[in-house]
Amino acid sequence: MKRDFWIRLRSSIILMAVTVAGFYFGGLALFALLCFVSLVGIFELYRVCGIWGTAPAAAGFMGACLFLEAVWLGWDSWLLFVLFLGFILILGTYVFTFPRYSFAKAAYSLFGILYLPVMLSYLYRIREMEEGIWLVWLVFLASWGCDTMAYCTGILIGKHKMTPELSPKKTWEGAVGGVLGSALLGFLYALIVGEHLSILGQPLLFTPLLCAAGSIVSQIGDLGASAIKRSFQVKDYGSLIPGHGGILDRFDSVIVTAPILYYLLLLLQ
Repeated sequence: MKRDFWIRLRSSIILMAVTVAGFYFGGLALFALLCFVSLVGIFELYRVCGIWGTAPAAAGFMGACLFLEAVWLGWDSWLLFVLFLGFILILGTYVFTFPRYSFAKAAYSLFGILYLPVMLSYLYRIREMEEGIWLVWLVFLASWGCDTMAYCTGILIGKHKMTPELSPKKTWEGAVGGVLGSALLGFLYALIVGEHLSILGQPLLFTPLLCAAGSIVSQIGDLGASAIKRSFQVKDYGSLIPGHGGILDRFDSVIVTAPILYYLLLLLQ
């Protein structure tokens, strides 16, 4: 047990260091990090779904690469079209190999593109905003912060199970504690770096609200990733991060938090 703790702690420190470096430098460093997370995540998802090594998986992987390239080139007005090309690529593969692969496998392939490169691209977009170097950390305060606060609250006072069949240890008390804890972290963050968050107008008010909103969505993302694992009866998505599992096991909540915070930030602007 003690050895497992130190393995998990060491992995957490390395993961945090790499994440901080990528988001601090931004640009190519961040984009390379997001490409790595996206493509490894797609590999993990396709493997769990049982389609890795198939034609639909290859089409999905190619579609993901096309979308990521469009993001890097700044083709914001063409991203929907590039996503459509990915869809056509998957659909064409399904059609011309029919009936070798089921419709479900084609759907898993398309889901992988939407779930990973599309969602994670919003992290890059937030970082590229004005004051983005400070705003992007709200995603992690809302997701990883919520995860930690929810766990601590659940351990202390958790009684009412939220989704007993899906995640028996998660409680409603923990969920509320995660939201309130994220809001508190957002408030403290605004106290420290509020002068760099002028784009929010009133950082002490809006930063906690953004973190609270993001934390609600992050818990849905966490449970959604767990639901996929339960559906295919696997414990973890992979073993890339010792003590944590795969990329998806660590970034499951971040994936869905980034888009909602991006659009909320646009609304506040």
